[in-house]
Amino acid sequence: MFADDLAIVGGLAKLNGVPVTVVGHQRGKDTKDNIQRFFGSPHPEGFRKALRFMQQANKFGRPIITFIDTKGAYPGDTAEERNQSEAIARNLREMAVFGVPIICVVIGEGGSGGALALGLGNRVLMLENAIYSVISPNGAASILWKDASKADQAAEAMKITAKHLLEFGVIEDIIPEPFGGAHRDPATQAEAIREALWRHLQELISMSPDELRDDRFAKFRKVGRFGTAGLE
Repeated sequence: MFADDLAIVGGLAKLNGVPVTVVGHQRGKDTKDNIQRFFGSPHPEGFRKALRFMQQANKFGRPIITFIDTKGAYPGDTAEERNQSEAIARNLREMAVFGVPIICVVIGEGGSGGALALGLGNRVLMLENAIYSVISPNGAASILWKDASKADQAAEAMKITAKHLLEFGVIEDIIPEPFGGAHRDPATQAEAIREALWRHLQELISMSPDELRDDRFAKFRKVGRFGTAGLE
């Protein structure tokens, strides 16, 4: 389906001895690497690559773990020419019906469809200082107020932090970060992620394929649903 996309990486792993499939965004480690990986913004072939990993996991009954860190899907004409929206939509459709546990972790920035294409899981977790939103605060400010300098105001209105999203039921857990942020102590952060993944996987791994699908459907159907108790 056109070519490899270095904005998406993945493979097989073991979590406490349990075989799993891991897929995630990769932004790059320096300027040259950033450019080769489109700063972690996948083209359609990146999402199709991720889907192949996940389809194989579903075929062989392996849990799926995704790591999300992207500003969003690549917005250029090359991505549109290769049908960006179809690739994202197909991932959502396929992930919805997989019969294996899916745990998604937002480790930095979870932006728009580029994040959601790897984010339709039974459990969505976030690092303490990560953000997850339909659009960047800069983009929202540009649309709402025609002024990107109002990004802070937009961010506050959008409620994009882990704390807010936990309150809204969009995510299920917040993973604490070392003092100063995850980048200050990667080993400690990795251990915290491992512990959280294992805790949630133990809850899911005993479920049947139908129970996992029902659990996933229920999670996303409740997002955005608000009660009116006590109101006429």
